Amino acid sequence: MYECLLMEAHAERVEVIYQPFRGKIKGLYCDNVIAINSNLQTTAEKACILAEELGHYYTSVGDILDQSVLQNRKQEQRARRWGYEKLVPLDRLIAAYGAGAHSSHELAECLNITEAFLCSTLQHYMVKYGTCCRIGHAWICFKPFRVYRGL
Repeated sequence: MYECLLMEAHAERVEVIYQPFRGKIKGLYCDNVIAINSNLQTTAEKACILAEELGHYYTSVGDILDQSVLQNRKQEQRARRWGYEKLVPLDRLIAAYGAGAHSSHELAECLNITEAFLCSTLQHYMVKYGTCCRIGHAWICFKPFRVYRGL
């Protein structure tokens, strides 16, 4: 999925660069450039950061670094939600569960994302849809995570 996100960034003429950052910063977006912390170790972590930063490209306006400003926090959340839905759409969750990934570790590994990103994604979907929702012929429950087919 990381490669797909890189291709999307390229198609949108968004440059992706790698820079060492100090502190907790893992990625930044500004003026059609996404900078990803070059100290990140795994493709899964890079994919999660790239998804959120692409979310900023599509949904954010201006300098939102000051998170004490309500509007900036809203833009940050919008970019994160975009990243969750881009990287982990509901059909991918259902497919991963169907492939035998049932624990959070197995799901994250199957989806090639971090467990923290998975947890945040499931929380996002629970806020958006409630505890469970129907997708085609399946019911997906977010807490605890389960998929029921053919109900």
